[in-house]
Amino acid sequence: MNGGKMSNKYEFIAPCHFGLEAVCKREIADLGYEIVKVEDGKVTFAGDMDALVRANIFLRTTQRILLKVSEFKAVTFEELFQNVKKVPWEEYFPSDARFWVTKATSVKSKLFSPSDIQSIVKKAMVERMKEHYHINWFEEDGADYPVRVIIYKDIVTIGLDTSGESLHKRGYRRMVSKAPIEETLAAALIKLTPWNKSRILVDPFCGSGTFPIEAAMMGANIAPGMHREFQAQNWDNIVSPKLFARGFEEAESLVDTSVEMDIQGYDIDPQIVKAARENAKRAGVDGLIHFQQRPVHHLSHPKKYGFVITNPPYGERLEEKEDLPALYRDMGKAFAGLDGWSEYVITAYEDAERYIGKKAAKNRKIYNGMMKTYFYMFPGPKPPRRKKLVQPEE
Repeated sequence: MNGGKMSNKYEFIAPCHFGLEAVCKREIADLGYEIVKVEDGKVTFAGDMDALVRANIFLRTTQRILLKVSEFKAVTFEELFQNVKKVPWEEYFPSDARFWVTKATSVKSKLFSPSDIQSIVKKAMVERMKEHYHINWFEEDGADYPVRVIIYKDIVTIGLDTSGESLHKRGYRRMVSKAPIEETLAAALIKLTPWNKSRILVDPFCGSGTFPIEAAMMGANIAPGMHREFQAQNWDNIVSPKLFARGFEEAESLVDTSVEMDIQGYDIDPQIVKAARENAKRAGVDGLIHFQQRPVHHLSHPKKYGFVITNPPYGERLEEKEDLPALYRDMGKAFAGLDGWSEYVITAYEDAERYIGKKAAKNRKIYNGMMKTYFYMFPGPKPPRRKKLVQPEE
């Protein structure tokens, strides 16, 4: 198969946020899979069908997992049609499959109309299936097999969407604040910092609780996908249901909610704090996070070497814009009062550093959806290593 299968090894594509590919790559490697290539906004890796299951359940920073079925160059619709028709779709779709192109994206390529790409790929898949199954009409009343097409610099990559609903939908967030940060993005940003479960973490603009909840799930080893369903669970012809059962069992066995952590989430809005608590409860981490109604200028902590990781307001609405200088000044003052802490702020507000009152050591450009945001990093000193107690000699 050109591009997809290698002796019971497959290639999978994990799309991620632009600028956070390295985090996603590290996560996949930590799961034990071989990285094939890293490109803008996606990481390709190799593995068996177990990889499909475990990547969906355990990866925190990817949007979905695509099973790659083909890759080829096409600059005309005829080339696109013929190459798609060459793919042995019958190895993926049973005759009653409901299959369609759920999304087509094209960047820097001759073929750029998503709707034309979608209909031509669908037509080619149908032609191939007709020839193989000797049927002229497909009822399509079986399981869903959504297909995604990515064209970049005239290279067409086709993948089956094994996840279904985007993986940022962990299932815990029913209540959302005004401008919620996606769970996958929050997890990736936490992983960009040196925070670990033994360090204090405070989010003074916690909104629906995404940063504290994602951090607590990491600390308690709760797999992000352990309480949801995936599209590929309906594909008995490709993935054995036993593999999913095993994957969920593995996730269950790793959970440790007895872990001691100091994670706090504050917000000025009492309703939002209530919603964050409910979200944390659904995620199984309510016992690990302390939520409180509190404005940013009351942010303080007696201990040293903690972390602030936060997504403050950045004035999406004009009337909020004028409140920003004061808000970011308050944030800067609060930061100044935290002894030896590290602060990490994601915002689209261009004047953030000016009003916080210090220059970030690093500033990464990250696309949150279509919005360009900046991740300002103000790392503090490392805590001193604990000295081993040595008995004084007699």
